[in-house]
Amino acid sequence: MAWRNHSTITEFIFIGLSDNAQIKALLFVLFLGIFILTVIGNLTMLLVIRVDSHLHTPMYFFLSNLSFLDLCFSSVTVPKLLEDLLSERKAISVEACLTQVFFVFITAGTEAFLLSMMAYDRYAAICYPLLYGQMMSNELCVKLVLLSWGLASINSVVIVLLAVNLDFCEAQTIHHYTCELPSLFPLSCSDVSININILICSTLLHGLGTFLPIFFSYVRIVSTILSMSSTTGRSKAFNTCSSHLIAVILFFGSGLVRYLMPTSGSSLDLLSSLQYSAVTPMLNPLIYSLKNQEVKAAVKRTLGKCLHYFGDLSQRHRTHLRSTRS
Repeated sequence: MAWRNHSTITEFIFIGLSDNAQIKALLFVLFLGIFILTVIGNLTMLLVIRVDSHLHTPMYFFLSNLSFLDLCFSSVTVPKLLEDLLSERKAISVEACLTQVFFVFITAGTEAFLLSMMAYDRYAAICYPLLYGQMMSNELCVKLVLLSWGLASINSVVIVLLAVNLDFCEAQTIHHYTCELPSLFPLSCSDVSININILICSTLLHGLGTFLPIFFSYVRIVSTILSMSSTTGRSKAFNTCSSHLIAVILFFGSGLVRYLMPTSGSSLDLLSSLQYSAVTPMLNPLIYSLKNQEVKAAVKRTLGKCLHYFGDLSQRHRTHLRSTRS
């Protein structure tokens, strides 16, 4: 690498999604639209949850953090992808590549922990509704979010250290559109067998450590829902979980495929990465807003307040102009 004397590679070249100019133009428009929708959707969720007092609950506290993470996650990879779709030479320095690896892992890792804690929140709300306020106090929610960031940061540092210790001598073409550790291993002239084993163990520990609490939470949730005598109660309880369950399936499904399957540079590698780094961050705010009546109502209230505010502002401006003319 650039800061190591025995490494000659200073930059990598992405193979990208396509070399066809027309296809690249179509992909640029597609992913630009996805990125804009991601930014607008997640910023809207953050704004609505912030200004609407009805949503100042643990569930929406976690959801606001999820929106922030999705915004960061998408910003780590998609802008570089858009730049490369407009460029003939899709290059990235080794330092920038490792930085991207770090931020991919810290944002994705934190999101995995957060989804796990959101499952526990739904478990507490459905299985112990009378004790929910005690089980999910504001102090506990803040600690859980900080714990998510802390554990993901430690894991990200370990992962990046795996790449920092690699030598890159000749091969510099990454058969991908972004820097991810599985794509860097084939380029190294070092022995990467230990690094691959550590990555697999880290992924399994991280994945299972976050997925198993989700699984057991939903086993209890389903059991509680099935034991309800009221059809309306069962439907309402299921609706409070369905959005989170869809988000879990989208995120964990594509993420585990990417990091547990052998790297081949195939379409499956690209599609799984695009799924969790570009598509899922765009879909999450849509899933939660379209399937959640409270969010829909909050969006309407927030829009009403905004329209009322701008209406008053416009009226004051017109009044000021009339007084100035007179």
